[in-house]
Amino acid sequence: MCGICGILHFDGAPARFQPLRRMNAALRHRGPDGEGYHRDGAVGLAMRRLNIIDIAGSDQPLYNEDRSVALVFNGEIYNFRALRQRLEARGHRFTTAGDGETIVHLYEDYGRGALEELRGMFALALWDARRGTLLLARDRFGQKPLYYYRDGRRFAFASEIKALLTLEGLPRQSRFADADGRALADYLSFGYLPAPGTAFRGIHMLEAATALEIDVAGTLETRRYWRLKALAAPDAAAKPAHYAEELREKLTEAVKLRLVSDVPLGAFLSGGLDSSLIVALMRRQSNAAIQTFSIGFAGDDSFDETPYAEQVARHLGTEHQSFRVEADALELLPKLVWQHDQPFADSSAIPTYLVSKLTRAQVTVALTGDGGDELFAGYERFAAAALMRRLQFLPPPLLRAAAGLLQRLPEGTDYYNPIKRARRFAQALPLPLEQAYFDLLRVCSAEQLAQLCPRAPAQLLYLQPYLDPRQPHAVARLVEANMRSYLPDDLLIKADRCSMAASLEARAPFLDHALAEYAAGIPFNLKLKGMRSKHILKAAARGLLPAAIIERKKHGFGLPLGAWLRRDIAPVRDILLSRRATERRLLDATAVERLIAEHAAGSRDHNRPLWALLTLEEWHRQFIDG
Repeated sequence: MCGICGILHFDGAPARFQPLRRMNAALRHRGPDGEGYHRDGAVGLAMRRLNIIDIAGSDQPLYNEDRSVALVFNGEIYNFRALRQRLEARGHRFTTAGDGETIVHLYEDYGRGALEELRGMFALALWDARRGTLLLARDRFGQKPLYYYRDGRRFAFASEIKALLTLEGLPRQSRFADADGRALADYLSFGYLPAPGTAFRGIHMLEAATALEIDVAGTLETRRYWRLKALAAPDAAAKPAHYAEELREKLTEAVKLRLVSDVPLGAFLSGGLDSSLIVALMRRQSNAAIQTFSIGFAGDDSFDETPYAEQVARHLGTEHQSFRVEADALELLPKLVWQHDQPFADSSAIPTYLVSKLTRAQVTVALTGDGGDELFAGYERFAAAALMRRLQFLPPPLLRAAAGLLQRLPEGTDYYNPIKRARRFAQALPLPLEQAYFDLLRVCSAEQLAQLCPRAPAQLLYLQPYLDPRQPHAVARLVEANMRSYLPDDLLIKADRCSMAASLEARAPFLDHALAEYAAGIPFNLKLKGMRSKHILKAAARGLLPAAIIERKKHGFGLPLGAWLRRDIAPVRDILLSRRATERRLLDATAVERLIAEHAAGSRDHNRPLWALLTLEEWHRQFIDG
């Protein structure tokens, strides 16, 4: 695990050491254990290393036998031992015992086809001196990030945008100031900037499962090397027993592959089904002590999952630590914005960062339950969409009356607040299903967006680019769209930035592509059975976990942000209505004041829009103003 960066000149200039060193220094938190450089005429590569496997012998860059291929990469190749055996049988000679060297030898034999042989999480940069080409690539789901910038004389890339910003002559221009309002509307709706776009003009994110090749003349080509097949349609005759055992075997294999480490390893344990099942399968692989970690927040028990995590830890006999903290969201705001390089409205970054930081004091690698909700339709919004399909017969006047009645009721800030959930559902129900689904997950409602950003386009695509019209089942189509949007651009960005901020490697067995391909073939009604989510995964977990954990109501990884912001509303107002903020002329100040006033009064819980606006303003102060 590490951070990588580099530069390729088209104008004949050699790659200089000092620019590479500045870029690399900006990535030190991703790899505090060492650094490496490769320069060859117009190209320069650099990396920061976090020691995980072959600590003494796998310093990067890595090379083939004649050093005509040079590699820097971030991540882990979990099938490297099997690949190495195959490559050695073909005559390749290895100089390290690590996973990364397999990539350069695979490239010698398969070229860009080598990417399809890799089973893992990675972002890589490979220089082929014979061809004069630089190859960049990301793993299938996008667990490891990679950004790039190109102008008329150079191409540069890095694991994080902040490294690119060290380059001389690279303009720092905000896309939120664009006249069409599209970037601002996307951010206030999704809570992030969808890839390949970023908040900076001219800086792009390489998308998941994509390879980019550029040569010394500046000719650039991208291609997608993998797509998850369409989710299987419902099958009324399908039985859980036909799939549960093989699913457990596939998940067991994915966990086993991710236990390879030369440094201390543990797991995040929330007490939910996904992380608990991962830890249960870790226990089956080893009799050694397993360290597990959870976090809770003082002030609102509805957000505290630590009692469930402790129950699972006792059942599985792990060495468990529960952290209970009284975090200050506004105090953490600058740190989180700096780590993400862009405005990022998902407030669960706060607990993710804190549990990563506390976990890193004990271990260097932690397994997570990320991806379980994506593979097995676990989010409540999928069940809500299924319910909406059944209620489409209700007359619009009745729905409007119900929504109007709910509008008059105050909202609490607790996790399962029924008024807040019912209002959102009632407002979305009359809309077409895809639009209704987006209304359930969006940060700012359509009405709030129009008030905050009057120049936003009236018609937005939202989920349209991610929907596959060939998918016949309406809710399965939404699950697929979620895997193409929220998973890579929110969940995995958050997991990477927050863990890397603490120099902790996070591994997600559910995002093993072989497991995902198997899961895609399971009939959809065995994932979402009526209103019961993860039906087949719960069947696979029987005998491994207590029934109370398996059947526990879904609980997202959140924190009492609404209550915190209500308590600290004065500094919120000072930031969002400051002279600096209003002079940007991005937002309507009256609409911002209305959000603050309604939240302070307790009539609405606007924690998500307010956090989005706070991160937007903090980003401008750090990255644009100075």
